[in-house]
Amino acid sequence: QVQLVESGGGLVQAGGSLRLSCATSRSIFSMNAMAWYRQALGKQRELVARITISGSTNYADAVKGRFTISRDNAKNTVYLQMNSLKPEDTAIYYCNALLFWGQGTQVTVSS
Repeated sequence: QVQLVESGGGLVQAGGSLRLSCATSRSIFSMNAMAWYRQALGKQRELVARITISGSTNYADAVKGRFTISRDNAKNTVYLQMNSLKPEDTAIYYCNALLFWGQGTQVTVSS
C-alpha cells in the first residue's frame, strides 16, 4: 500500500513561516512528480506547488514568491517551505503523487 506521510502543519501568526514534509516510498518518489494541494473550508481542493523528478517547479499564483517546494532524493521526501503566511493560506494541505494522497495536515494562520 502506497503511503504518503505528511507532517509540519500547525498554528502560526500572519507573516510567520511553516515547513511541511511528505515522506513516501522510494519507488513512488523516484518515478513521479510530487505535489502539494490545499483545501480550505467550503472550497475545492487546489494545486499549491508541484515538482518534477528533474526538479522543475510550478506554483499557484497565490503563493508565488512566498512558498518553495523542494525534494530530498536521499530521504524520499518533498518539502513545502511557506513564508509570509496569510490568513487566506489557512487550509488542510495534502501531499500527492499520481493518484495517491496523504492524510492531510492542518495549517491555520491567525490574523
